Amino acid sequence: MARTTIEDLLATARARLDRVTVEDLSEIMRDGDALLVDIRGDAQRAADGVIPEAIFHPRNVLEWRADPTSGHDDPRLSTDLSRRVIVVCNEGYQSSLAAATLQDLGFSNATDLVGGFQAYRSAGLPVAPDSARS
Repeated sequence: MARTTIEDLLATARARLDRVTVEDLSEIMRDGDALLVDIRGDAQRAADGVIPEAIFHPRNVLEWRADPTSGHDDPRLSTDLSRRVIVVCNEGYQSSLAAATLQDLGFSNATDLVGGFQAYRSAGLPVAPDSARS
C-alpha cells in the first residue's frame, strides 16, 4: 500500500472546502451568519493578538467543543450544524485539516481562512490583545 503524506491529507481536505480569503472575510462577517473559530495555541495568541469576533478552542479540543454529544461542547459552536464555520490557525494549514474534520462531524459549511491569522493581520484587519493575557 502506498504511504499517505501530510501533503496528500492536506490536498484531500482542501478539495472539500470552499476556503475563505481575507478579502472576502469582512463581507462574510458583516452578514452575520458565520462563526470564526481560532484554533491557535495560547502562545501564538499572546504573541500576535486575536481576531476580535473569533471564539477560541485550541486544536486539540476542537472536536469535543463542536460535538453536542461530547459532554464538553460549546453551544456557540455546537448548536447549528448548518452555520458557516471558518477555522483560523496561524498560517492556514492546521485549519484546513480541522475544517475537514468538522465537516465529518456534520458541519456542512465548515471551511478555513487561506493564510490563517498571519494573512488576516497582514491585510491590516483588526487585531486585539489576547484578553486572557492582558
